[in-house]
Amino acid sequence: MPLAEQKRVYTYRDYLNWDGDKRIEILDGRLYMQAAPSRRHQEILSELHRQIANYLVGKNCKVYPAPFEVRLETIEISEQIINVFEPDLSIICDKNKLDDRGCKGAPDWIIEITSPSTARVDKIKKFNKYEEAGVKEYWIIEPEENIVSVFTLGDNKRYGRPEMYAGDEKVIVKTLESLEIDLETVFS
Repeated sequence: MPLAEQKRVYTYRDYLNWDGDKRIEILDGRLYMQAAPSRRHQEILSELHRQIANYLVGKNCKVYPAPFEVRLETIEISEQIINVFEPDLSIICDKNKLDDRGCKGAPDWIIEITSPSTARVDKIKKFNKYEEAGVKEYWIIEPEENIVSVFTLGDNKRYGRPEMYAGDEKVIVKTLESLEIDLETVFS
């Protein structure tokens, strides 16, 4: 959730110097606090991470669970970076995008698990930023309904209509050849 009545633009420098105990994200220069995730959120995250990480053994791509820093801007000057995210899962196949802090540029695939306090940002604001940055595949998971919305970047550099999946289906990942996510175990 955004902090109330922000008067200034926050940058990556602020993110690096944040001294609070809470996790933060910066979206268009606005500071967003990250509430502690629920147990259900963590169970879903853990199972997705397990399935993806097992698939990626011996492959070039890597999967990183939050907190893992994603800077969509590829510029070097920290005062000019005004978008810093910590997606629930980030999958990166280009090792040149990785540094000691996280990912600089668009991951290949991002997964966000919504909560009542993050759903609006995940579905609208982050959606637009991820699309603009060129994230090839974006999943929005809604734990309360056991629904997954899969957005894939088209040739026109836009996300098309989502493919929707429910609790007991299997989802074929578009960005990773032959990976299939079993939602029954994700949501159980």
